[in-house]
Amino acid sequence: MDELKIVREKREGYGTLKRFRHSADVYEAFKERFEQADREEFLVLLLDAKNAVLGFNLVSVGTLTSSLVHPRECFKPAILGNAVAIILLHNHPSGDPAPSAEDLHITRRLREVGDIFDIKVLDHIIVGAGRYVSLVDDGFWTT
Repeated sequence: MDELKIVREKREGYGTLKRFRHSADVYEAFKERFEQADREEFLVLLLDAKNAVLGFNLVSVGTLTSSLVHPRECFKPAILGNAVAIILLHNHPSGDPAPSAEDLHITRRLREVGDIFDIKVLDHIIVGAGRYVSLVDDGFWTT
C-alpha cells in the first residue's frame, strides 16, 4: 500500500506540474534531484490520458554505474495509479547522458511490457551533468 501513497503524492515541483509537453520539461523538473545524486536512480513518471502528471515512483537506486530495473517494479505503480502512460527517467552520475546498450535494451523491454498492459511508454530520458538525452528526440527510439 505504501507504493500507492507514493503514486498519488503531490510534491512541490513534481506533482504540481500540469503536463509535460516536451522532454525538456521533464528534464527541468527533475534535474536538481539528479544533480545531487551520487548513484543511478531510475524513476517512472505516471501520466493520465491527457499527459497530466499523476505522480512518480522511484523504481531503483543503484550504484555509480548501474541500477537494477525490472518491469514489475515499473508497472506496478502505473497500474495501481491508473496511469495511461509513463515516462522513464534516470541519471548517469558520470555526467555523460549517452544511453548504454543496457539502457536501450531495458527501454525496448519496458515498451513491450507496456504494450501488454496497454500503458504507453512515451520516452526514456537520461540525465547527465547539465544535459540530457531523450531517446525519442535524439533518434534512439526504434519501432
